[in-house]
Amino acid sequence: MTETTSGTGFGTDWRAWQKSWDRQQEWYMPDREERFRVMLDMVEALVGPEPRVLDLACGTGSITDRLLKRFPKAVSTGVDLDPALLAIAEGTFAGDDRVTFVTADLKDPGWTSQLPHDSYDAVLTATALHWLFSEPLAALYEQLGKIVADGGVFMNADHMPDPTTPRINAADREQRHARQSAAKAAGVLDWADWWGLAANDPVLAEPTAKRFEIYGEHADGDTPPAEWHIRTLREAGFAEARTVWSSPSDALVLGLK
Repeated sequence: MTETTSGTGFGTDWRAWQKSWDRQQEWYMPDREERFRVMLDMVEALVGPEPRVLDLACGTGSITDRLLKRFPKAVSTGVDLDPALLAIAEGTFAGDDRVTFVTADLKDPGWTSQLPHDSYDAVLTATALHWLFSEPLAALYEQLGKIVADGGVFMNADHMPDPTTPRINAADREQRHARQSAAKAAGVLDWADWWGLAANDPVLAEPTAKRFEIYGEHADGDTPPAEWHIRTLREAGFAEARTVWSSPSDALVLGLK
């Protein structure tokens, strides 16, 4: 399925909405599936093929979707605050008793009390926590250090540019923007286009309006380098922490309890 700016939305075809979200995200991150593959490789290597997973800031459930396709005996709890993306996630996985969704604000100190389990084998998140500034992100890591089971893992794939390489960063940014411009000229939806479709859809219009009341138009958090995440995870009680995948602008950091 190809979506363009002339699309009219997908009604209650939740799987189509999720696929549309994935394609929009791939416009920004053509290596998105590669980071998911490495993430699940490490889940299998460290906690096995039947994990209890917390899909943190789950959005439409992209990680949960790939998790269950690869590990049918896994279970997942998706946590998010975005009512529009959660509507898509809940619709996509309706009737699947392996999946539970929780509406919670990760900046609320008590958010973990809403989870159905006290601990998780793996906590996974991708391209979401850059919405937090470093101080609340460090506090979140401290909380995760308490709910990841001994021997369990936390993984965060996100924007983690290296501030010590400004020329490399600039060259990568210029190349990415050129590729994105070419794809957009061919009709690919960007972030604003996708949300425009959601806002005009009879089913998603109301939760989309609520979503923008909560978050506004843009992220206002930080993008510290991978070294910051590694150090902060160790300070939060993870025995080991390191980068297990990276691109010129992003990285996947893993913390092992």
